[in-house]
Amino acid sequence: MITILSEKSIPLFKIFDEQQKRLWAATEALALGRGGIAAVNLATGLCRAAIRRGINELNQNHTFDSIRIRKPGGGRKKATVNDPTLEADLDRLINPSTRGDPMNPLRWTTKSLRNLVAELKRMSHTIGVTALRKLLRQKGYSLQANRKTREGEDHPDRDAQFHYINEQAKEFMAEGSPVISVDTKKKENIGNYSNKGQEYQPKKQPVETKMHDFPDEKLGKAIPYGVFDIENNEGFVNVGITSDTAEFAVNSIESWWNESGKKRFPNAKRLLITADCGGSNGNRTRLWKKKIREFCDKYGLDVTVCHYPPGTSKWNKIEHKLFSFISKNWRGRPLLDLATVVNLIGSTKTLSGLEVRCVVDDRSYEKGIKIRDAEFATLNVTPHHFHGEWNYSLKHAE
Repeated sequence: MITILSEKSIPLFKIFDEQQKRLWAATEALALGRGGIAAVNLATGLCRAAIRRGINELNQNHTFDSIRIRKPGGGRKKATVNDPTLEADLDRLINPSTRGDPMNPLRWTTKSLRNLVAELKRMSHTIGVTALRKLLRQKGYSLQANRKTREGEDHPDRDAQFHYINEQAKEFMAEGSPVISVDTKKKENIGNYSNKGQEYQPKKQPVETKMHDFPDEKLGKAIPYGVFDIENNEGFVNVGITSDTAEFAVNSIESWWNESGKKRFPNAKRLLITADCGGSNGNRTRLWKKKIREFCDKYGLDVTVCHYPPGTSKWNKIEHKLFSFISKNWRGRPLLDLATVVNLIGSTKTLSGLEVRCVVDDRSYEKGIKIRDAEFATLNVTPHHFHGEWNYSLKHAE
């Protein structure tokens, strides 16, 4: 509402005289009811006394003199007229181009109205919060939240890698071989902790949760590792309770294969895995490749792995085809125990037919396992001609 009023006032105040501004603002305040004066004041910068005066004039059927308007130059001067350096100093305080300037007084301070007023006063400027708000609006500034849009520096072959993954996926699916997208979802505290989002509850009866998010040592955390079958729109989530390691990641893929993969693809000879470049399934993780080698030999499958370029994890299918819907399904609900986690993940469905199976992995996974050069050389990892660090294959032992 305040934004709408502000947008309406900008063109009107350019042509209204003082009296017309006052009466228009009074009319809007009356229409809003309780809190209307404060809302119009915040939206237009017109002082509350003027708005109240307009309301009194309307209520008393005041006779308006269309000729008698304040003489040009009358009234209080604008802050920028009395203080010519005010605008320049204000720009220096809040302009984004100064963020890298360590001498900026507000470099490490929230740029709220009151902080800006205080800092301007230290610079020998006299201005109040209301006047500063109006000046900022006139100069095109507004309150802005952070927006997650930057992925970091783009790799020059980013799009080419996307096309390469797409071509690989089409080739595998055309021959009836499985294509899966894998990743670890964000770790979640187990216990009576607040979870983002809202759900319907009896009025004024919200679910009460702990004030702080310190992990419960007894309950621990849930580590959901997901496997998404792209062709069949099926998800499998293996919930670990110890560590997110490469061994845990490959064991999750093995669990998917035993639970549903080999039933869906009984004649499969090859498997394509698409994954991020980092984490437990990162392209530089030697243990990941060793465990993939063991998986190949154990099940007689040739495995090809294609990694998304650094900084592009959100393009991984599992993020927006599986994990996003799991987050929606448990929004606003405390994850009291592992059973709650499993039930909420397993009951996730979509109109497009997504089905999800979830199991608990209570095995303990050791961190920091190193694979020496000599051992790594025996894995026979075959890099592809196009970005072999991202795309590679492992053939099972005959």
